[in-house]
Amino acid sequence: MRFYYKAIQNGKIVKGKIEAEEEEDVKNYLKEKGLFVVEIKKEGGNQISFLSVIFDRVNFSDIVNFTRQVAMMLNAGLTLIEALDILKKQTTKQSFKKIITDLSEEIKAGNSFSMALKKYTSYFSHLYIALVRSGEASGKLAEILLKLADNLEKEREFKAKVKGSLIYPVIIIIAMIIVIFIMITFVLPRLLNLYKDFNIDLPLTTKLLIFISSFMTKFWPLVVGVTFLTIIVFRNYLKTKEGKLLYDSTLLKIPVLKEVIKTSSLVDVTRTLSILIGSGVSILEALEIVKDTSENLVYQIAFSNIYKKVEKGVSLGTAMEEEEEIFPPILVQMTQVGEQTGHLDDTLGRISRYFEMESELAVKAMTTLIEPAILVFLGVGVGFLVMSVITPIYNLTSSFK
Repeated sequence: MRFYYKAIQNGKIVKGKIEAEEEEDVKNYLKEKGLFVVEIKKEGGNQISFLSVIFDRVNFSDIVNFTRQVAMMLNAGLTLIEALDILKKQTTKQSFKKIITDLSEEIKAGNSFSMALKKYTSYFSHLYIALVRSGEASGKLAEILLKLADNLEKEREFKAKVKGSLIYPVIIIIAMIIVIFIMITFVLPRLLNLYKDFNIDLPLTTKLLIFISSFMTKFWPLVVGVTFLTIIVFRNYLKTKEGKLLYDSTLLKIPVLKEVIKTSSLVDVTRTLSILIGSGVSILEALEIVKDTSENLVYQIAFSNIYKKVEKGVSLGTAMEEEEEIFPPILVQMTQVGEQTGHLDDTLGRISRYFEMESELAVKAMTTLIEPAILVFLGVGVGFLVMSVITPIYNLTSSFK
């Protein structure tokens, strides 16, 4: 098969053609030659641009939709291979189509669905694979995939609500930082230089502003560089266990924010445990999966402690009770009730919905407080600038009188 390519080498556009079996082979060949791919066009086919590669990436919504569609087709009586072949034809994203094609080929080769999914753990979580494995073992794959799809859709909806609530404050904060940086570095120096020609005493706020402005004017590239270096060092520190633990534990101590983190974490924990236990997964295995899928290291450590206690014969509710700083009394009590009645999965499902409502209220409370805080901060900043700039002018006019 012949491919036509356009690439960049040493700052110049290079065009050519090459014989290859797959587009990926062309990309790898050009990369080895030190060329930056701009576009690849199969002879008689559609053009594949660099931008399309960016927007072709598989995201969380793709996984959610894939799970729902597979579950519905299995529930309608289709085989897993038939469902995957249909989705392969319907999928417009080439990257996801390759994943589905590979999954289908793995299953045709005799591997299980869960084994095939293990090749793509960056897209399919440990929870996802464990539930699929449980569905295969129990013969209820369609039913479990429907539950999993419901769970993923709720997770997507919750994340969208949180992101939607934080978009406005984040945009305002970023815009505010950019405006302050431009004002102090490029605008104010020209204005403040006027005061040097007049023999007047400058207020402390003006002197401070002149010092900051002069420093930023001379060293703003250094400030920007140090800022980016600090961010990189901080991100690398967070990759260590000590850094991650310090960061996560600090977040759980910040007023208002800690309620959002706690309730959202409890939503994931209770919902995941409910689905796993309801799907026939043992409590120990469910705790192991929850520990691995939890994003907060504090909760990971708590579940490691709970796992060890349950392994020794302690009930789940009692083990949770000993981690009282992490798990609220209502969760402990409901878990104990679920264990006593034999309906732990249903009980955890109900408490999950309760924490979901609590988390939404916590997010609303946080955003309600953030907006006035931003306005107050803006007011103080603008007031400082106005006072620093206007006061010397007022003193100057007064001296002329």
